[in-house]
Amino acid sequence: MTGTNTQNGMILRDLLEGKKITPISAVKDYHCMRLAARIWDLRQQGHVINKSIVHSGDKHWAEYKLAQANDNQPAPVK
Repeated sequence: MTGTNTQNGMILRDLLEGKKITPISAVKDYHCMRLAARIWDLRQQGHVINKSIVHSGDKHWAEYKLAQANDNQPAPVK
């Protein structure tokens, strides 16, 4: 079980509210330097989380959101 005051708990709460989370927002909102590791933890608990890569000019970053029942793209479990 994930406590609500842990990084995993705060990230899961925001994902359940429909928010998208990026590595930069994770540092600002949760003081989390290892977002991919926290996403891995949540996936191991059975949560289906989609990852997309956002491109802007020559920069790119990951963006995570909780999979919805009507999502067309499958989310990797591992």
